[in-house]
Amino acid sequence: MRQTLERELKLTPSDGFRLSDLGVELPSRDFVSTYYDTPELKLARHDITLRHRSEEGSGLWQLKVPRGAARIELEVAGTPARPPSDLVALLFAHLRGHEPVRVARLRTRRKTVRTDGAEIVEDAVAVLDGQRITSRFRELEVELVDGGDERTLQRLEKALRRAGAASAEFRPKLFRALNLSPSTRRPALTADAAFSDVLVAALVDQHDRLLAHDPGTRLGSDPEDLHQMRVATRRARAFLRAAEPLLDSEWADDWRDELRWIGSALGPARDLDVLIDRLGGEIARLGDERRAVRGMLEGLERERRKARAVVVSVLSEERYPRLLDRLETPEPRLATEARRTLAELWWTEFGRTRRAFGRLDDDSSDDELHAARIKVKRSRYAAELAAHELGLPGERFVDAAKALQDVLGEHQDAFVAEERIRAWSDDRREADDAVRKLLKWERARRRKARAEWPQAWRLLDRRARKARP
Repeated sequence: MRQTLERELKLTPSDGFRLSDLGVELPSRDFVSTYYDTPELKLARHDITLRHRSEEGSGLWQLKVPRGAARIELEVAGTPARPPSDLVALLFAHLRGHEPVRVARLRTRRKTVRTDGAEIVEDAVAVLDGQRITSRFRELEVELVDGGDERTLQRLEKALRRAGAASAEFRPKLFRALNLSPSTRRPALTADAAFSDVLVAALVDQHDRLLAHDPGTRLGSDPEDLHQMRVATRRARAFLRAAEPLLDSEWADDWRDELRWIGSALGPARDLDVLIDRLGGEIARLGDERRAVRGMLEGLERERRKARAVVVSVLSEERYPRLLDRLETPEPRLATEARRTLAELWWTEFGRTRRAFGRLDDDSSDDELHAARIKVKRSRYAAELAAHELGLPGERFVDAAKALQDVLGEHQDAFVAEERIRAWSDDRREADDAVRKLLKWERARRRKARAEWPQAWRLLDRRARKARP
């Protein structure tokens, strides 16, 4: 399976537009693309493309999934009989037991020019129904290649506009073929929004985040995907915890159990991602001494491979799509006496945080600082849930909470790294010099974090008082 990261720009050519003036012209191409999706177009609704492309007697399956402003493109050679199982497995969370079916067929004549850092293509597309053409459209696409960057895109966009290209509402080829509109953002919540509407919107957001990063987590090529999935499960649990006084306890407990289950599968692999990234950077600073501790990273990599296998296994259980179904269309059961506002619940949660920090001092243990960080995180998520009530002061509180979390998170990461270094280095005298340096750096990071957290806490406390309902 070939994997690339695709970063592109799309425009519409005007009448008289001449592509050949913009670079070295390459041979034109003709191909037919058959698009696959669920009957409800669940893949397209999440900006995912699954298609088979036939060109000059050969066939290629392509899967494109979003990654930030770019897209991961996966390619597998094969006949059009059915989508490859490797690609379908990556879409388990989106398909949820449905077989992808053919939804559109397009014939494309492509003209291409090569310029520094990019290829510019002009596609003339015919939408087919059997052998009959039902509609036509043209589009321009700039795709970065070796050496291209964001500045390349900006430069070529200006050149294309001078040559007669124009902006248009961006719609993928499949959307244009089926005359579909892009997905629209949900309207912002107003200050008087009903609690159930707020909670539903928050849970659906986490559903969307899980789906967006699920294929990348299964691929395992970018740790950020797994991180974002773990964040989504934690946020959903935190929202339910913050709103607990307003919810039927049995309903809320059942939800949290399911979210805890998926989060516990993601946690070990994510922790190892953080640890490997941290120690990998520090070991690189050791110079020749790094050979003595190479085995530590190799051992952690083996652990991570096993942890990732567990993640993929759990994400392939039928229990997981059932959870996604619930997150996509949540139906909160409210407590019989639910009179408090979300802002008031946030203030109660912050009171717990304030009491925890009131017990801290310079001699507080590592575990006490870690527990305090968890309190901050809960207060932050409670404020996010009450954002429509707290307004700008609430946003500033959230920013300060993130800053304090980062400081205490750095302390916790250094503590965990130091523990792992010590555990590995037992009876490895040949690595003594390298280990001493690594431990020295981690202790320095812990001291720095201990010196910084009181000021970050005071800022958070001030922001909380200004946001108090």
